[in-house]
Amino acid sequence: MSHSEAQRELAAVTEELKSWLMTEALPIWWAFGVDHVNGGFHEVLGLRCEITPAPRRVRVTARQIFTFALAGRLGWTGPWERTVEEGLDYFLEKCVLPNGAVRMVTNADGSPKDDTFSLYDQAFALFALAAAASVVKDRSAVEAAAVKLRTLLMTEYKNPIAGFEESNPRTLPLKANPHMHMFEACLAWEEVGGDATWSRLADEIAELCLAKIIDPKEGWLKEFFNADWSVVSGKEGHICEPGHQFEWAWLLTRWGTSRKRPDAVAAARRLCELGETHGINVPQQVAIMGILDDLSIHDGTARMWSQTERMKGNLALAAVAADEAGRDDHLRKVVTAARSLQRYFEVDTPGLWRDRMNADGSFVIEPAPASTFYHIICAIDEVGKYISTH
Repeated sequence: MSHSEAQRELAAVTEELKSWLMTEALPIWWAFGVDHVNGGFHEVLGLRCEITPAPRRVRVTARQIFTFALAGRLGWTGPWERTVEEGLDYFLEKCVLPNGAVRMVTNADGSPKDDTFSLYDQAFALFALAAAASVVKDRSAVEAAAVKLRTLLMTEYKNPIAGFEESNPRTLPLKANPHMHMFEACLAWEEVGGDATWSRLADEIAELCLAKIIDPKEGWLKEFFNADWSVVSGKEGHICEPGHQFEWAWLLTRWGTSRKRPDAVAAARRLCELGETHGINVPQQVAIMGILDDLSIHDGTARMWSQTERMKGNLALAAVAADEAGRDDHLRKVVTAARSLQRYFEVDTPGLWRDRMNADGSFVIEPAPASTFYHIICAIDEVGKYISTH
């Protein structure tokens, strides 16, 4: 596939994904996935749009606010603005605690269910608030909520070396994944004109990743750490998730490009290379969930989100590739990942999706999780941005 062919393929699959998003996914998730009675968003939809009232994780509320805000920026003509504003009202009223942190779970009617602090959920709260700030008429309340939460994290949950604790008092292991989403949130605030503290925090997390989270010898990205950011012992210390290799590669390339840090882009390239070489179920052409750093398979199922992150990591690296051959190689992988992603959309109700593929290519039959929408729309946005600038 030559460059023009790779670019043409990418343009074609992007058109298909955008059409699916605008005509199938957004209308159905607005009609059935928004809770038009209690506010907020349903956690899952049955594959014929059945709604089962169930507790909902605050991270899903946050992700759906992001999804509909981005839908508006991408030109969806449905009621995205109202959905963002009502979702935000629900979020600020039902999900935020008096100290500025967000709870973990609300009941279906919006009442509190679990107020446990989760660093992962705080990261998604900050991310959703950045997305909302980019579209709401008055962003002052949104920005105030984000700064209040950030201040709480930096005063009550700071790790003395870098990054954040999982809880206060401390519980171990420390985890890479919430930091990845915190990094994503800080970059999002930087893009929407947040204050300089967001950029400083993004820098701190990027440096933490380059110094501690990525194994300096092999280039693998590790997931679980001791209090001093050394990798934990035992099996947990050997787990690597291909989807996270790609996702960090996307973020580090963005950060490395904006900060003129070729070392970050080189680390991202290595993350992607390892993910592509060892993290793909070759017969099915999908990124799998988990491997160990000795290259044995830890979890051979393929979650849908790993495919969107494979797209994003390769797209970011295509944009900074030094030569046409390197760019084409990344673009071909984006096309492969996008075609794999489309397999997850093959369900009875167009606009819904599968979440987990087994190693043999069959899918686990289960309701469609709302949490995945954020991954899908973000990947579609990224390919659209790439095509419009190249």
